[in-house]
This record gives sequence, structure tokens and C-alpha cells, in this order.
Amino acid sequence: MEGYLRGGIEEVSNYIIAIDQGTTGTTVILVDETGQIRCRNYREFTQHYPGPGWVEHDAEEIWDVTVQLLDDLLKRSGVDVSRILSIGITNQRETTVIWERSSGKPIYNAIVWQCRRTTDACAKLRDEGLEPVVKEKTGLVIDPYFSATKVAWILDNVAGARRAAVNGKLCFGTI
Repeated sequence: MEGYLRGGIEEVSNYIIAIDQGTTGTTVILVDETGQIRCRNYREFTQHYPGPGWVEHDAEEIWDVTVQLLDDLLKRSGVDVSRILSIGITNQRETTVIWERSSGKPIYNAIVWQCRRTTDACAKLRDEGLEPVVKEKTGLVIDPYFSATKVAWILDNVAGARRAAVNGKLCFGTI
């Protein structure tokens, strides 16, 4: 089976897929066992700016785009999915999303890492002298870049969110 052409690429034993979920779009890459890129797909997704300095993404749109890109990558490459050994994922790091545990549906748009809506909340925490405590416990400074104040904002501003979180009905993650 090795060495023949199928779907425009030379067939090799095994592959990995890399997913780079970036700030403005998603890239999926098929890499063969020699480290050669065999197929690549990219698509942008919508940026939402609901207020000055605010940036959001629709987490379901990101999911849909990623699934479509992977499906297209596999169809175009002709690679049998049984030959995919692993999938590596990179993401935006601090883009925050909260979803319902039961349905998997986000309760609000993902708040993007560069969103500054929690600047005042961060200043209040610093004014209360909490920066040394946060630094000691997390190694991080207090800044809207990080997820904690984004999570607090969602829990405080989305109807029923805090109650659902207390009842264990929500999950949190970063994209």
C-alpha cells in the first residue's frame, strides 16, 4: 500500500492532524510520518464587537468551521481515518467560553483574549490589594487578558448563569 498515489498525495503509513484555532480563523493541517505537510485548510470566522474594546466569538461557529475544515481535509487528501494517529490542538489560550453541561451549548459568546470589558473589575481587585495573592497562587498578574474576570463577567451578566454554575450545570474552558 505504501508509495502509491491516492487523492493527490503519496500514501504513507501514518498521519497526524494539527488544528490551529487562532483569533481570526482556524487552520487544519495533515502531516505525514516524514513530517511533510500533505494537506492544509484555513477558514476565517466572524469577529463580534458588541462594545468599545469588547471582542467575542461564536463558539458554535468555531466548532462548525473546525468540523467542516476537517471533513474537507480528509475528503481532499483521501486518507483513511484509521491512519490518523493523533490530533494536536493549539488555541487562543485565554478566550473564555461557558457552556451547559447537559447540552454542550454555550450560554454566551466566547469572550476573546483581547477583550477589555473587565478592565474595571481588574482595577478593583488591584485596589483591594489582591494582586500579590493572585500572583502567589497563580503566577499571573491581574489583567483582563486572563480568564477569571471573564468568567465572573459571564456569571454576573448572563441571566441564571451564576445559579446554574453553583448547581454544577455549567462547564468552562478556553478556546
